[in-house]
Amino acid sequence: MSRVAKNPIRIPAGVEAVLGDASVSVKGPQGELSLALHPGVGVEQSDGIIKVSPRNDQSWAMAGTFRALIANMVTGVATGFEKKLEIIGVGYRAQAQGQKLNLSLGFSHPVVYQMPEGVFVETPTQTEIVLKGSDKQRVGQAAAEIRGFRPPEPYKGKGIRYSGEYVVRKQAKKK
Repeated sequence: MSRVAKNPIRIPAGVEAVLGDASVSVKGPQGELSLALHPGVGVEQSDGIIKVSPRNDQSWAMAGTFRALIANMVTGVATGFEKKLEIIGVGYRAQAQGQKLNLSLGFSHPVVYQMPEGVFVETPTQTEIVLKGSDKQRVGQAAAEIRGFRPPEPYKGKGIRYSGEYVVRKQAKKK
């Protein structure tokens, strides 16, 4: 039985939630998000609180999943989500050009990544990338795709890594 589903979701000021028969949409200062509900999950709203409950005993896990998804939607439209990436390596750099990210990662060609809708990119320095958006899944997926162009390698640690990520280093070949 899911304990996550039992926690209510508090709606902060400035955020509006609309519950439909099979969907939930949330609107706030950072944008608008909607989610189609699973048939085994029920949602009800009262006094600025959303409660998620299963419609039968087999749907507790699904109720916990949808409670987390709705809570992420509420947080996303209220404050937004942010992922930071670091580039480590000689000659490796990034440059934001509108909705495109131009990466120089030691290949014979520059890598140009088109940002998904709702995800915005900033490059405070040439070796830092900051992704922002209201949809947690899209921001995380974009960060994972950018990291996938040149993941950190275990010998020198060169590549793109999440901010604060620890890369286990291997020892070089011994004589």
